[in-house]
Amino acid sequence: MAESNETLARVPLLSGVGRKELGRLAQRMTARTFAAGETAIEEGRGGAGFWMIESGEADVLVSGNAVRRLGSGDYFGEIALIDDGPRSATVVAASEMRCMGLAPWEFKAFLAEHPEAAWTVMQTLASRLREAEARPGA
Repeated sequence: MAESNETLARVPLLSGVGRKELGRLAQRMTARTFAAGETAIEEGRGGAGFWMIESGEADVLVSGNAVRRLGSGDYFGEIALIDDGPRSATVVAASEMRCMGLAPWEFKAFLAEHPEAAWTVMQTLASRLREAEARPGA
């Protein structure tokens, strides 16, 4: 569980949430194993879920091109906790991959039960929006 808390603390969306609350959030997560070659999320499609990789590796593809390899302690799909918009990349298991996942409805229930965490997440989102707006061409 401590490893899950450390991984959750590195997720930008959750970076300001307290350790105690992250522990409670980790308790809501469920295990899932993806077989080698199995697609976890697909670019352009909707998808419900945030995943943290406990073991194994995955390739991240954008427009069919490999852009990154993920491994133990990495994560993907965090924005899907708030927005069910299209995925920005495809993630395919490069080996058997064990993950801990969280669905948006679980995240929503967590935030309702822990309003201090909800406020922190809103502040983080506002900060990221300001940064995005400040970029040239935004």
